[in-house]
Amino acid sequence: MKLRIALIPGDGIGPDIVAEALKVMGAVGTKFGHKLDFSFYLAGGAAIDSVGVPLPESTLLGCQDAEAVLLGAVGGPKWDHLGGEMRPEKALLGLRGGLGLFCNLRPAILYPQLADACPLKSSLIEGGLDLMVVRELTGGIYFGKRGRNEAGDAAFDTMAYTTAEVERIVRMAFDIAMKRNKHLTSIDKANILETSRLWRSVVNRLAADYPEVVVDHQYVDNAAMQLVRKPRQFDVIVTENMFGDILSDEASQITGSIGMLPSASLRSDSFGMYEPIHGSAPDIAGQDKANPIATILSVAMMLRYTFRLASEADAIESAVGRVLDAGWRTGDIMSEGMRLVGTKEMGTLIAQQI
Repeated sequence: MKLRIALIPGDGIGPDIVAEALKVMGAVGTKFGHKLDFSFYLAGGAAIDSVGVPLPESTLLGCQDAEAVLLGAVGGPKWDHLGGEMRPEKALLGLRGGLGLFCNLRPAILYPQLADACPLKSSLIEGGLDLMVVRELTGGIYFGKRGRNEAGDAAFDTMAYTTAEVERIVRMAFDIAMKRNKHLTSIDKANILETSRLWRSVVNRLAADYPEVVVDHQYVDNAAMQLVRKPRQFDVIVTENMFGDILSDEASQITGSIGMLPSASLRSDSFGMYEPIHGSAPDIAGQDKANPIATILSVAMMLRYTFRLASEADAIESAVGRVLDAGWRTGDIMSEGMRLVGTKEMGTLIAQQI
């Protein structure tokens, strides 16, 4: 099988971790007989430095022509002085909008080998932790009308959703719940926000199509507390854009290291953009210190969701588990008695396991 993948290494540690993901993909291709067709593109600060814009048209066109996109990371203090439309992060919004990526999947998994890194007391995570945050990605306050008055002393941001936008993300969440533990928690602020009341009504209507799924609702402020009070109550969480942005970051911290967690941004067909949830960490760029596992696990998500190659995805995830079982750790997940390795060696160890 030929896999056409657009690669955007980006900024900071992005090139470091994408290089190790390529190493692992090469091992998968060899083992399972797939041909890998890679194309490299600029986005973020690297694109600003090279061509003067965060998302060149050639990058968007190249990604549209691929079957999937693997992104490293964008941004950094170097470009903090730039205005809003020229910031590196605008590349992410441009890619999501230009590629029609409305569904963001952020798994939060506490690996048993890293249980000591969890900030919660052990009784709260006994039996492990494995939840999925399904975040709407192209609507809500991040994409609504915004501005300031003429005097510049007042500003506004508009949160807006249509029934169709809510339906497509909620149905995606129900489908994912059906493949997991058949429990869906919808998170909103329906006691205050009209958009949340629309959201809740759509969830309740679609629930009739999924009678096997247990559905409950939580207000976002309560959900934020419940994630640290009783995280094992959650299986699949579905929520709007800003709430999902905040809660998925909170969920990632429960697992102990953002260096371990992948993400996928999907549209209604098989196309997806895959990236680690962490940032560009320019302070350690090029120093062989970054943890590449989140990016490598993002490749596993790519194989599973875009290419429907479950065995190949399982091979990557199992390889990561075996490397952790053997005691190998990058600095961010290092603990007493473990063996410290750099970015490159971690990628090599996982590829060898495959």
